[in-house]
Amino acid sequence: MIIETMTMVEFEEGLRATRTVLVPFGSVEEHGSHLPLSTDTIQAYEVGKKAARLIPLFVAPPVHYGSCRSTSCHPGTISITTATLKSLMKDIVRSLYQQGLRNVIILTGHAGGSHRMALQDAGEELLPELPELNIAVVTEYELAYREGKSIIETVGDSHAGEIETSRIMHSHPDLVKGCAEREFPSFPPGLLVRNKRKYWPGGVWGDPSKASVEKGRLIEDLVVAKVVQLARTLEAFEE
Repeated sequence: MIIETMTMVEFEEGLRATRTVLVPFGSVEEHGSHLPLSTDTIQAYEVGKKAARLIPLFVAPPVHYGSCRSTSCHPGTISITTATLKSLMKDIVRSLYQQGLRNVIILTGHAGGSHRMALQDAGEELLPELPELNIAVVTEYELAYREGKSIIETVGDSHAGEIETSRIMHSHPDLVKGCAEREFPSFPPGLLVRNKRKYWPGGVWGDPSKASVEKGRLIEDLVVAKVVQLARTLEAFEE
């Protein structure tokens, strides 16, 4: 059940089938010279929509903005503060809760450290506030990397490399513009730098040349299966 396309009557009827909702979080962030700025959002939303075909599940409209520090100097990246991200997530979950939803999966396609921690902190702060809330905060990329180990060839593949290029080749082939070069950036250990692009010029962390449509399909299906499993676990969870 895709919330943005539903009427209020359909939403009300949907509550009879499930009280579980997935909220996709993404980013507007560079993904090399070959992938769209919305790559993170696309991946999380596609997984949600596919999972909703398998089980009763509400899928909220995606949040397109995230906290992007390491790519902040690259063209096209639009970042928000962690404070804004936390407030936004908490407001969305509060409103979903008010509408009768009780099990919330926050699925983030963006895997930046500060971004992930902000979402996790927001979830922790909501638990004592909303007594019937069950909430999970999971990173879409980590699910893909872990579940797709037997498929992925590139060791340490992370950003706009084999995994993400395969995923977008599968779901949105028209948005893939050629193939960027293999790249593994190296930042000065422990130092905070202003010009991050100096140490990461191409915006890729991995090897896009190893990507394929078939890998993208297989990895996406594996992530969908884990999300379906997580939804069932959340619905049965009791403390």
